[in-house]
Amino acid sequence: MLHVYIKPATPRLNGKVERSHLTDQREFYQMLDYNGDVDLRQKLGQWEDYYNYLRPHSAHAGKTPYEMLKLRMLG
Repeated sequence: MLHVYIKPATPRLNGKVERSHLTDQREFYQMLDYNGDVDLRQKLGQWEDYYNYLRPHSAHAGKTPYEMLKLRMLG
């Protein structure tokens, strides 16, 4: 995964990152039980797939990020 820095003094962008970190903490890391870095990477990949393709988001009217991306690309 490519790491991209946000522009300095851009709270609009930072708020989205901070919200993402809060969701990760509440729904992934807090429930996590793992055995080493390899296991953690595998579980993180599963979490990313779930978050982007299966988990409904209230900010997207119950759609997943993938569904919203498809709608934007088609419409």
